[in-house]
Amino acid sequence: MRPGRPTVALAVLAPLLAACGAGDPAPAPRPAPSTGVATEIAPEAPPDASAGTATPPAPRPALAAPTLAGDADELARRLVAAEDVLRDPAAPEHALRQAAFDTQVLYRQLARRTGWQDRVLAAAGPYRATMADHIEARTGLRSVLTRLSGEVPAWRIVRPAPVDELRAHYEEGERTFGVPWEVLAAVNLVETGFGRIRGYSTAGARGPMQFIPSTWARYGEGDIDDPHDSILAAARYLAASGGASPDRLDAALHAYNRHTGYVRGVRAYARILERDPGALAGLYRWQILYLSERGDLWLPQGYRRTTSLPVDTYVARHPDRLLGTATD
Repeated sequence: MRPGRPTVALAVLAPLLAACGAGDPAPAPRPAPSTGVATEIAPEAPPDASAGTATPPAPRPALAAPTLAGDADELARRLVAAEDVLRDPAAPEHALRQAAFDTQVLYRQLARRTGWQDRVLAAAGPYRATMADHIEARTGLRSVLTRLSGEVPAWRIVRPAPVDELRAHYEEGERTFGVPWEVLAAVNLVETGFGRIRGYSTAGARGPMQFIPSTWARYGEGDIDDPHDSILAAARYLAASGGASPDRLDAALHAYNRHTGYVRGVRAYARILERDPGALAGLYRWQILYLSERGDLWLPQGYRRTTSLPVDTYVARHPDRLLGTATD
C-alpha cells in the first residue's frame, strides 16, 4: 500500500478520501468537462401509491438548511438542544433528521472557531466529551486536505442501507476479524457518509469503504459496491495491517489512508460510538457536505451529476445549499 493524496474535501464532510490502497497504480477516471450534459434532481420524493384509490403517503417535512451561530453561547445552546433531541425516544423522524443536520453544521463551525471552543465546552454539560471528540474529528480530517475544489463532483447521492443492517455488518467484521465495530462505522462515515456517495475518489477508489480494484482483488470478496462485502473487506484489510490489536490500530488506519489527520478523525468518531453506541443513529442521519473553495455546500439525497460543475454555477442555482463561506 502506498499513500493516497487526497486533494479535495471529506465526505463528512465532503468528497471522498483517497482510501484503502489509494496509491496503487489504478488510474482515476478523467473528469468530464463541466459543460457536458448533466442532471441535478431534487431530494427523493415518496413513492407513488400502487393503486389509484390508495391514499398517497404524506411527504416528510423538508430539511431546513441550518444557519450558523452568532456567538459561542448560541452555538452551545443549539448544540445541547440538538443533542437532547437525538436522544429523545419520542422525537419524530423529521425532528431527528433536522437535529442531526443541525449538529453536523454546528460542529463544523465549532471546529473552525477555536476561540469559542472553551466557552462551548464549559456549557456542554453531559455532552462535553462528545463535543471535544467532534472538534478533534473535524480538525483532524480538515488537515488532510491540500486544496479545495472549484467544482462540484460528478456523483450521485443515494439513500444508504438501513442503519441496523450496517450495524450488523460492522459487528460481523468485529467478530470475524477483531477490528472494533465502532472503527468500521467511523471509516464508513468518513469515506462515503455510510454509502451515500456513489462515485470515484480522487484516486479512483470505489464502494462504501473506498477500495481501488487492485486492493479489492487482494482483500475483497463479492461485490465492491455492496455494503456488507465492502465493510467485511475493510475489516479484513485492517486486521491484516494489525488493526485487531489496540496498540496497532492507529498504524492499521494509517495504512488505510496515510495521513495522521485521517487517523485522528476516525479514532475520534469511533470514541463517540464507544461512549454511546446509540450515537450511530445521529451520525447516520448526517448529510453530504462538500467543502469547496466557496465553503460548505450541501449535496442532498437525489443529487446526481454525470459531469462536474463549477461551484459558482451550483451556488447560483441553489443558493440555499451554500451553508457557510469559511474554508479553514
